[in-house]
Amino acid sequence: MPIVDLSFPIRSGMPVFPGDPEVRITEALSVAEDSVAVTALALGSHSGTHIDAPSHTVPGGATIDAFPLAELMGEAAHLRVARPADALLVTAAELAAPLPAKLPPLVVVTSGWDAHFGTERMLRHPVIAPALASELLARGMRVLIIDWLNPDPSEGDGGLPVHELVLGGGGAIVENLRGAHGLGDRFQLTLAPLPIAGADGAPVRAFAQLPDAP
Repeated sequence: MPIVDLSFPIRSGMPVFPGDPEVRITEALSVAEDSVAVTALALGSHSGTHIDAPSHTVPGGATIDAFPLAELMGEAAHLRVARPADALLVTAAELAAPLPAKLPPLVVVTSGWDAHFGTERMLRHPVIAPALASELLARGMRVLIIDWLNPDPSEGDGGLPVHELVLGGGGAIVENLRGAHGLGDRFQLTLAPLPIAGADGAPVRAFAQLPDAP
């Protein structure tokens, strides 16, 4: 099966959520001087394409190393925002197709907003309506995956209602997916987070497996 990488590369100085640690990648050892190359990494747990574990917002919630790997791979349902716009509130009516009656645990919602990663529009991303998040959960979703910075507002004081619904129910949220908007309605998805002990989240390597062309 063809593999499509859906993660942003981790780079020094890459965009991060305001207030998060900056990403710094430096050479610690070199082949020329030390016979081996080793890179020093300094970054936050929510850098680039990453996953929020329940403990990100829920006191005592599961940390990323305790989150079941079985819930991070399998068939994903792909829902597209029909007409994305700055700070658009995404309800079911804003989706390009009706919601399926039953959803798999992995649900990808894309808007194409990953094109604005690192620009001044990054923070003016769409926002998932809490009612839509509740409906997705009721239809089977366990992991919400989006191609923008935050399912809740990143500007103003809108709180974290979608985080509270999804993480509060023991699920997870993946943010900053890249290049998924053109994929089909269903595809095989794997989310492979770093197993950082006790962490509230981690960068994730996300990739889709697509059917071979007929």
